[in-house]
Amino acid sequence: MKPLYIIHMNQTPIFLQLQLEEALLRTDDRNFLILNSGSPRSIVMGLSGDPLALLNLDRVRRDSVPVIKRYSGGGTVVIDENTLFVSMIFSKDSGPFSLFPEPIMQWSYLLYKNAWKLPDFSLIDNDYVINQRKCGGNALYIRKNRWLHHTSFLWDYREENMNYLLLPPKQPAYRQSRGHTDFLCRLKEYAPSLDDLIEQLNQELVKRFYICQISVEELRAIQGREHRQTTHFIPLNQEG
Repeated sequence: MKPLYIIHMNQTPIFLQLQLEEALLRTDDRNFLILNSGSPRSIVMGLSGDPLALLNLDRVRRDSVPVIKRYSGGGTVVIDENTLFVSMIFSKDSGPFSLFPEPIMQWSYLLYKNAWKLPDFSLIDNDYVINQRKCGGNALYIRKNRWLHHTSFLWDYREENMNYLLLPPKQPAYRQSRGHTDFLCRLKEYAPSLDDLIEQLNQELVKRFYICQISVEELRAIQGREHRQTTHFIPLNQEG
């Protein structure tokens, strides 16, 4: 079995998590999985996301919601203390698949499907959905010998938070122009507790990997290594 270092976090700000991910991706060659249960409310955009096209900037500014550009592609999400983040940072030879988005997505989908056994849980257009309603959004970053796959799962969400988002110009076909509240669902409607989901995922990982621990001191040392850092805040008085 290949070693996997699991990092458990709780209510760690998403900006700090993204900084850690970028350091692990760019400066290490081990396999990592980060689990973070919640973060203070923020908006996270893909690297090429356009705030003018994707955000209701008047509301974002009014409520002083931090806006973060992450280093990976993908869509825009509003996250808060009820979001479950799972990030996989693996080397090229870690799985029985080629280093392309579709096989990585299929592998991760089957990991969650086997772990959680949620009814009608499926992968559609790179989203995790239940009964045609999105419960998890994904983004990928692939390098020559290394890849990262991160997901924000909606354990719960506040409907008013969705008012910070505009309907994106590009939408998956299955969305059918539905508004955010008709398009999204909450995992808490299908699972007894967030702790159960995390434990079930841990049990599935034990079947596939040799689980290792890593100290806080070592993580700090990794973050201190020189590397490219592209995750950044977008000042609220600017666009882009």
